[in-house]
Amino acid sequence: MFGNTLEEIMALQVDRFPNHKLPWIQTTLSDEVLKLGGTQTEGIFRVPGDIDEVNVLKLHLDQWNEKRPPDVPECSDPHVPGSLLKLWYRELYEPLIPSQFYAECVENHDNIEVAIDIVHRLPEINKLVLAYLIRFLQLFAEADNAVVTKMDANNLAMVMAPNCLRCMSDDPRVIFENTRKEMAFIRTLIQNLDTSFVVDLV
Repeated sequence: MFGNTLEEIMALQVDRFPNHKLPWIQTTLSDEVLKLGGTQTEGIFRVPGDIDEVNVLKLHLDQWNEKRPPDVPECSDPHVPGSLLKLWYRELYEPLIPSQFYAECVENHDNIEVAIDIVHRLPEINKLVLAYLIRFLQLFAEADNAVVTKMDANNLAMVMAPNCLRCMSDDPRVIFENTRKEMAFIRTLIQNLDTSFVVDLV
């Protein structure tokens, strides 16, 4: 489940979940964050979960069996599934937003129309997984939640952009400059992308 391409992950789960359009691990961890009260937890996605608990959960969920996926072990801290969810995005073999779109994303980080158009030009599985993530983040960015979590659209974009976009340059100046633009691009999507097409999608 970790370190594969999205296509490989979908192939792994197809026998168990033939009708699913999204990776089981993405929806499971997202649901777990919500179930544990993540929308009312200060610093969610910024504060790391206990590293030992995160690793135990990762090892458990990676014991994938095509006939029966692993149950989610008992956990009381939303930071644990939240940290693992970020790690899952970050460890995708190919970035969630494929490299061929990277330059266009950073060049149009504050252009709402172009940013939305990029999303709809992504490969289908990337589009659905990204839209599901953005819809998830939009929930946390709602004013009633952000006032408690201290994680508004700016802060959510700051912690999630590195898990969606990967700068290919080794130049520290380029990396530094692009980091700001990567964050701005994800913030633009959180604030403007219509994600209604992934409502109730699994």
